[in-house]
Amino acid sequence: MRVVYIAILILFTFAPFPAQAQESPYFVTYDHHLEEPGNLEIETSSTAGIPRQSQHFFFAPYLEMEYGVTGRWTSELYLEGQSTADDSTIFTGWRIENRFRPLAREHVINPVLYLEYENINEASRIRKEIVGTAPELNETNAELRATRAHELETKLILSSTVHNWNIAENFIVEKNLSENEGFEFGYALAVARPLATLASGKNCRLCRENFIAGLELYGGLRTTRGFGLHDTAHYIAPAISWQISDNASLHFSPAIGLTHGSSPAMLRFGYRYEIRGFSTKLARLFGAKP
Repeated sequence: MRVVYIAILILFTFAPFPAQAQESPYFVTYDHHLEEPGNLEIETSSTAGIPRQSQHFFFAPYLEMEYGVTGRWTSELYLEGQSTADDSTIFTGWRIENRFRPLAREHVINPVLYLEYENINEASRIRKEIVGTAPELNETNAELRATRAHELETKLILSSTVHNWNIAENFIVEKNLSENEGFEFGYALAVARPLATLASGKNCRLCRENFIAGLELYGGLRTTRGFGLHDTAHYIAPAISWQISDNASLHFSPAIGLTHGSSPAMLRFGYRYEIRGFSTKLARLFGAKP
């Protein structure tokens, strides 16, 4: 577990301590930036898990639809599945997520309240959060699919923008409503900044200002039956996003497992497309006032 402590120290030693809003490259950590009111963002992302010996490679895609309800409330719907080598391909469930900003203005530290309901089965592999103890990866999809989980997840998101850097901390509490398992805990920490803060003046997509690089650290903190780091999974993950157009971006993150309970590595990649003024366009389509 010394590796986890060292990674936390490195993450915050090199983070400067506040400037401009930016879209983060994170896959697990949330910051305080919400979707603009009336806009719809569609994202398709995938997690590929590199297995340990006797385990199997898995590929877990998901579709995310994020809508800006108001300037301080964003809601999202997830549809997810997974495919395991030498096993099967299955649909693993859906999630509804809501994020709320209690403070209207930008502050040195910006809190966001997060609430999510999950209707999934135990075969879920998208790894949108790492909580509790390290998962068992030796059971078949048929066995895991038979066990459904209705889960409620909350997060306290703290985020700051400091001299073009974003610094974000998430504390996660999850409760399986289908089982008497107590509460599971997890965390996610991240820093990110654009590769350039001034526009080059060129009409190009490979210019440095179109890239944001970051680093995430996330993992589980066991449960109310025993809080701590023993027998938990932790990952450190560099991440980068590329703004390929005014509405679209690509994201990539290789995650390295830091403990025996982690997968040796995970590869995450995603594509986001934002439909600006979606609510207005939808209202016009049906002949209603926006």
